[in-house]
Amino acid sequence: MITLAAATRIFVYTEATDMRKSFDGLSGLVKEHFQVDLFSGHLFVFFNRKRDYVKILVWDCDGLAIWSKRLESGTFEKLVTDEQGNFEIDSAGLVMMLRGVQIEGSQRRRRYSIDRPHAA
Repeated sequence: MITLAAATRIFVYTEATDMRKSFDGLSGLVKEHFQVDLFSGHLFVFFNRKRDYVKILVWDCDGLAIWSKRLESGTFEKLVTDEQGNFEIDSAGLVMMLRGVQIEGSQRRRRYSIDRPHAA
């Protein structure tokens, strides 16, 4: 599994992605659809049309890396998106998504956050 630093952000591209795309093709989608530096170390998540294949693109200090997973049965959850069709999740959300846990409708227990100490 991927180990993430606490400051790592995870961006999900929700449109169907051609899984033949590799480093250059996925990098182009990041530059076109996200206002985030590709070389920031953040993760960019892409799904195919059937949602049974995922690729994650990340800058790994000295080069781009792609992590991929294809499901033998079932699909990854399709989440409700914002107007742009893209959104950000945290590491727990990514793990739940990759493990097949339904994220939509689930409730999280209140936790302290240094970014938002008064969050509900």
